[in-house]
Amino acid sequence: MVTFEDFMKLDIRVGTIIDAKIFEKAKKPAYQLKVDLGKEIGIKKSSAQITDIYKPNELIGKQVLAVVNFPPRQIADFMSEILVLGTYSKDGVVLITPDREVENGDKLG
Repeated sequence: MVTFEDFMKLDIRVGTIIDAKIFEKAKKPAYQLKVDLGKEIGIKKSSAQITDIYKPNELIGKQVLAVVNFPPRQIADFMSEILVLGTYSKDGVVLITPDREVENGDKLG
C-alpha cells in the first residue's frame, strides 16, 4: 500500500501531442512523441508503446495525462522525459485523456 502523500509526490499534467513518429530503434513497437505541457514545463519527449491502437497521425492534437517528475530514461538513442499514461486493454494501451479540452500544463488534483 502507498500513502496519499506518496501519490501526491507524482506531478501529473495535461499535455497535447504535437508530434508522433515511429520509433525505429525501440526493442518493442513504440512511437516517439513530443508533448506540449504548457509554458511552465514546455515541450517534452516520450517513448510510448501505444502502436496497437493508435496511428501517428491520429495522435496529433490529442490531449493526454503524463507524469512529468520521473527522471529521464534512455531508450536506445532517445531520451524519454515524461511518462504518458494509459490503461492496458485487451486491444492494447488506451491513453488517459481529459473528457474535455483543458489548458496544457493543468495538474491532476
